[in-house]
Amino acid sequence: ASTDLDWEIPVSKDEWIGKPELSLLASLLKLAGKDEATQKAAMVDELAFTCSQLLHGEQAALQLCGQLTSLCPTTDEKLYAANQVADEARHVEVFARFLSDKLDTIYPITPTLKTLLDELLTVEGYEMKTLGMQTLFEGMAVGIMQMLRSNSLNPLFIDIIRRAEQDEARHAAFGVLSMRRVVATADETQMQKMEDWAFSVLEALNANQQLDMLRLLGPKYDLDPVMVTQMMLALPNWKDINSVVYMHTVVPNLKNLGLITERTESQWRDVGMISDSSGLPQTIDLAN
Repeated sequence: ASTDLDWEIPVSKDEWIGKPELSLLASLLKLAGKDEATQKAAMVDELAFTCSQLLHGEQAALQLCGQLTSLCPTTDEKLYAANQVADEARHVEVFARFLSDKLDTIYPITPTLKTLLDELLTVEGYEMKTLGMQTLFEGMAVGIMQMLRSNSLNPLFIDIIRRAEQDEARHAAFGVLSMRRVVATADETQMQKMEDWAFSVLEALNANQQLDMLRLLGPKYDLDPVMVTQMMLALPNWKDINSVVYMHTVVPNLKNLGLITERTESQWRDVGMISDSSGLPQTIDLAN
């Protein structure tokens, strides 16, 4: 993290750090008639919030991988989990340094994310920890990082995310390989338990992720968190926008594992985690 990246590259809060049309706060402030400098500052705050939650997720992943080195049943899996511990430690270092040195802010973990990470840390059994950590959260990380990388305009941040995303894709793949062994011997009751648990974990994150951010940053920019959330949910293409990070990796992996079936797919669609739309994230057009 210290030698592979060019930390001399500046990160200016006076320039667009990412594509403005894909920032929720910048879009809201533009709609409200705020000046461009305020929109840029809000985008930096939004990025700092997102990276802070990634940092807290990496800290939890470091602990979870430590647990998996003991719980994994085969030597190969133990060796891989041990290797991932080193990856997660590196991610903690790089996100902490980017936030402290370049964005000057590390936001606290949100109540929603803390609850979910505590659930993963305390859930019993190698199977459920692998499902929650490697398949759900690592799959989500790949989708989030791909979106951040494709929409960033800062070379340093693009390089950070590109390198971290490569690790996360490998972690998610390990989760799929491990879970294939699990589902191959699981009975119908076990499969339904894992299917329902996977939905409940991600649905809780999906329901509160934007609201948590708006509750923290909204007052700084005179935005009402509840009103903004209601406005977003009313967008005709909201499900298409919202589903992008889920459809990137985690939903295809869960479907391939038989952990999203006809029994539950409608629930994923109802809350906007599965959509028939494909491609890059759509513009947040709050004006219409």
